[in-house]
Amino acid sequence: MNRIFFLILVSIFGLNLLALAQGDLLVTPTRIVFEGNLQKEEINLVNIGKDTATYTISFVQYNMMEDGRFIAIDKPDSGQMFADPYLRIFPRKVTLAPREPQVIVMQCRRKSDMLAGEYRSHLYFRAEKDLNPIGMKTVPKDSTRLNVSLIPVYGLSIPIIIRSGEVSVSTELSDLQLAKSVEGGYNLTLSINRSGNISVYGDLIVQYVPNQGNPVEIGSVKGVGVYTNLNKRNITMKLNTIPGIELNSGKLKVQYTSNGSNARVVYSEKEIDINESKE
Repeated sequence: MNRIFFLILVSIFGLNLLALAQGDLLVTPTRIVFEGNLQKEEINLVNIGKDTATYTISFVQYNMMEDGRFIAIDKPDSGQMFADPYLRIFPRKVTLAPREPQVIVMQCRRKSDMLAGEYRSHLYFRAEKDLNPIGMKTVPKDSTRLNVSLIPVYGLSIPIIIRSGEVSVSTELSDLQLAKSVEGGYNLTLSINRSGNISVYGDLIVQYVPNQGNPVEIGSVKGVGVYTNLNKRNITMKLNTIPGIELNSGKLKVQYTSNGSNARVVYSEKEIDINESKE
């Protein structure tokens, strides 16, 4: 029943959900957090391509850089603990026909000696090579010529987080600077400073507050995380151009809030004078 319902959602809202896909694989949710008594989660996969595809599922480890990039690592960095020793997934390999869904079950097995804080690994979905995709005829090879075939191999990963014991996190926004972009609009640069023993994940929202009148939202970035190996993440946001609004005076109000459809929680906020913040 869950598979049928999920496939209906993909059919109806496919254009929105495609943003979560890599190659021909759609994965939801895109982030899992085990906290409290939660022990099991389900991950939904859908093959949105035209050919049958096989995917292998494994764990990988990443460090986040201050600019938001990820680099692969083998050993945990300072303030980082891997989650995969406490996680089980089934199945680890799936073959999906076009538009076929599949549910992956993930189980969290906590241990009594786990330290307080956050454990993180990334679940990696990798497409296996298909040398003869459906609908492609096999062409006889010419032994007198060099034949080169470029076969893309797609992969995506989602963070899996386990929170253990007493946890806390706080954030502060700093280093806000407003600058003109090469396209003629404005970019806002800022830093999110994190403290505590867990990561933080949320949305950045920028409002223009004129000297007179109501505030207007002029920019947002969804799903901004700062993981435990970092104390600071640097962000550059492109601000929207709104007819009739020139950023010559007034203030900018920046909020870092919780992510999701529930009532938003403001993690931190900061107001800056536009004239003082321009480079």
